Amino acid sequence: MSSFIVDGAEATVPIWPVAKADYEAWLSARPETERRWLVATEFKPEAGAYRLIADAEGGLAGVVLGLGERPDLWCYGGLAKQLPKLTYRIETAPAPETATAAALGWSLGAYGFSRYLANETPRAQLLAPQGADLTRVERTAAAVFLVRDLINTPAGDLGPGELAEAVEGVARRHGASTTVIVGDDLLAENYPMVHAVGRASARLPRLIDLRWGDQAAPKVTLIGKGVCFDSGGLDIKTAAGMLRMKKDMGGAANALGLAQMIMAAGLPVRLRLLIPAVENAISGDAFRPGDVLPTREGRTVEIGNTDAEGRLILCDALAEADAERPQLLVDMATLTGAARVAVGPDLPALFTDDDALASALAEAGRGLSDPVWRMPLFEPYAERLKSGIADLNNVSDGPQAGAITAALYLKAFVTETPSWAHLDLYAWNDKDRPGRPAGGEAQAIRALYQVIEQRFG
Repeated sequence: MSSFIVDGAEATVPIWPVAKADYEAWLSARPETERRWLVATEFKPEAGAYRLIADAEGGLAGVVLGLGERPDLWCYGGLAKQLPKLTYRIETAPAPETATAAALGWSLGAYGFSRYLANETPRAQLLAPQGADLTRVERTAAAVFLVRDLINTPAGDLGPGELAEAVEGVARRHGASTTVIVGDDLLAENYPMVHAVGRASARLPRLIDLRWGDQAAPKVTLIGKGVCFDSGGLDIKTAAGMLRMKKDMGGAANALGLAQMIMAAGLPVRLRLLIPAVENAISGDAFRPGDVLPTREGRTVEIGNTDAEGRLILCDALAEADAERPQLLVDMATLTGAARVAVGPDLPALFTDDDALASALAEAGRGLSDPVWRMPLFEPYAERLKSGIADLNNVSDGPQAGAITAALYLKAFVTETPSWAHLDLYAWNDKDRPGRPAGGEAQAIRALYQVIEQRFG
């Protein structure tokens, strides 16, 4: 069980969760001193708002927690860090689903990235809410913490080799097998794009391949973009553009977190995780604008921009995955700024031709406060990826529809798989919010897990 969720505490402080619609009735039933205090301090039961209530001796009698109009797990997300370092209980007995969400929100809000800190700040604890699925809470929180930790780790301490070690560590804990193809062996094994993008770095590129589950089970394959740092290559980024590029392996981190959830739950699937891991660096051996490079699938690609490197390494991994025709293939990547312009930082852009999958993910995302937003795979825009000297260009011929053309580039390498989805995500919180501290973030993995569980579980 999470250290933030405890059993059997002797003395606990009550939390009174109140939705906006119920607040006036709840307030009228409280003791007069509490009513006067809440009115005097102008408490409003907005989502996540809270007020401490003192007892007659000056101690802490309880906490009023606002749930707003649409309660979700983030209502509880700020409490572990903001409340006095005591143990609390939810006074009313919520429904099991609500209790699980409250425990998860509390746990996710207690996260802190402490690798480089001398002392970790203690957190308030929550008595396990009655009816909560604590196994699910622990499994989910562990995956989210893994994702956040990997993204938050500076690139100097997390290169392709260290990312491979992280995957191998998860594999060992869950009885999975891993294969890692390194450096020039990528050419021998026909992953030319992964090699080309990563060859300029002193830290060798890798193709990380994890396999788990019954060979006869339905096949689910996850792919994550593992660019551990992106300088932009010879089309170099600005200083501001490079500042957060340790997070350019956010797709790989999220794919690994989802894989860990699947294995920890023992879902009846044959899981494969592919992570092309590189550093897009600058040296005399860097690939160049205008180069024509081969892909694993056989087509050639003209390099219109070395800063559009993620789709290059992904296309090799997609071609390998597609050859096995999995029942479900999902790739996750911090791929384009255009997606952020279109839907902002909190909505991973979802691209898929599978209407049922899109609907299921949207519904799961709404229910779990883990949203995605479907974007069109508008085929006429594929014309913008034409090259005069190669089969494809890695960028379009203009600045418009950048997220769509990137998705169409990837789609060109998925020809056999019946159900494929591409998620273009930000994997980052720009500022602190309840349950979502500034820094690396897990996005869409809770929704994806639920859909996979429902389809194959």
